[in-house]
Amino acid sequence: MFWSDLAGVAMMKTAFLYDDIFLEHETGEGHPERAERLRTMLRRLESGGYLERLVRVPVRAAEDRHLELIHNRDYIERVRRGVESGDEYFDSVDNTVCARTYHVARSAVGGCLNMCDEVMSGRATNGFCAVRPPGHHAENRKAGGFCFFNNVAIAARYVQSEYGIARVAIVDWDVHHGNGTQDAFQDDDSVYYISLHQYPYYPGTGAETDIGFGQGIGYTLNIPVKAGSGNSHYLQAFNERIIPELERFRPQVVLVSAGFDAHRDDPLSSINLTGDMYYRFTKMLKEVARRHSNDRLVAFLEGGYNVEICAEGAEQVIRALLEE
Repeated sequence: MFWSDLAGVAMMKTAFLYDDIFLEHETGEGHPERAERLRTMLRRLESGGYLERLVRVPVRAAEDRHLELIHNRDYIERVRRGVESGDEYFDSVDNTVCARTYHVARSAVGGCLNMCDEVMSGRATNGFCAVRPPGHHAENRKAGGFCFFNNVAIAARYVQSEYGIARVAIVDWDVHHGNGTQDAFQDDDSVYYISLHQYPYYPGTGAETDIGFGQGIGYTLNIPVKAGSGNSHYLQAFNERIIPELERFRPQVVLVSAGFDAHRDDPLSSINLTGDMYYRFTKMLKEVARRHSNDRLVAFLEGGYNVEICAEGAEQVIRALLEE
């Protein structure tokens, strides 16, 4: 290996977004999407020696113009008013709110955009966003599934508008279909949304026949799997469908909705993945990013409700991202 090659390898860095502000979205005792998910994750990453190897990314509150890349202006204001009203829920009983929820959700989006800046500028090669609340169920005008603002969808539009990126791939391996993300891009051929999810299951969307419409036909790929599916089913889907489609699309940025609720020990699903699968999925997508995206890959935390398994999943993803 030449010195120039060694220098290039030395510059590869993985960024990590986390802030204690994400703990301030209080969902109440017994709620699956709770702050302990992140506390347990941080402890595991620290004990494994990962945190000292990661480039830390600060948070910021997203501006209205960023939220409006995906969400209707009236909806954004409705979220604010709903939280400030003191109501316990917003749009559904799944979406518990507290006095800090609106600010925390805006900060999650803003932090994710800071992560995009780190990766797009080359200050980091790839990154993991350990944020809550999650985002992939949030639609243009509606919250759902613990989600208020769609972090990954806003990030996709942000890299397009701020950096002139023509082709963005979003791979969603959360056990639940990302109805909000699909809704944002189903008529758009510049963002390829791919979802691998338990079906039929919440939120009831994501049939294999949903392939987009208009200019976006063929740029939505849903791979519904039956309850009881496991490692072999997911690996087959990656090898035979997801990776070939990404090779055809040649994304300039790869974004991942990284939920860890398809694990066999998650309380909210009936899929039987083992933890090492998240390492393998990330390595496959990292190879796509190497070939087509100048290594640019960002993962966004979505679901995962066994807190120990969620922490293990994040560790597996970050381990894969850090490897040269």
